[in-house]
Amino acid sequence: MNPEMDAEYKAIIDDEKFITENIVWRNAPGRSAAQEFRVDIDYPDVDVLRIKGWYNSTAGTLSYTIFIPSVGRIYGLDMGMIHINPNQKAVGRTHKNYWVEGERDDWAYEPEDITASLNDPVAVWRQFCAEANIRHTGTMYRPSNRGAPI
Repeated sequence: MNPEMDAEYKAIIDDEKFITENIVWRNAPGRSAAQEFRVDIDYPDVDVLRIKGWYNSTAGTLSYTIFIPSVGRIYGLDMGMIHINPNQKAVGRTHKNYWVEGERDDWAYEPEDITASLNDPVAVWRQFCAEANIRHTGTMYRPSNRGAPI
């Protein structure tokens, strides 16, 4: 985790959070190759905390985004796309965005804890949940080219 992250949102990421429901990828509206999901995260200190997943096997991109609807993304993982920080330094194709006061989620760093391939969204999910302190007790189904669980 980046030490420059806003303290309020860093505390949310550092605290244990829970997801109990199963996660099923669905076809993204208007995007034939993309699939997505959105689920609530159980966390008592925030009224609504959610996570969104996005996977496009054709484009080679995968994202998991923790967000507060009234605020936006506070933390997330992007794979398959380069990020440029506000200081114009490029960050690798696997990077985590984090919230900095006054700059929103414009900053990113290259994580060492994501070693799974973006072509295995379930393995990446497990690694992301471990680092972001999310305990998922349901099942994450693998994305399919039909948008239904495998």
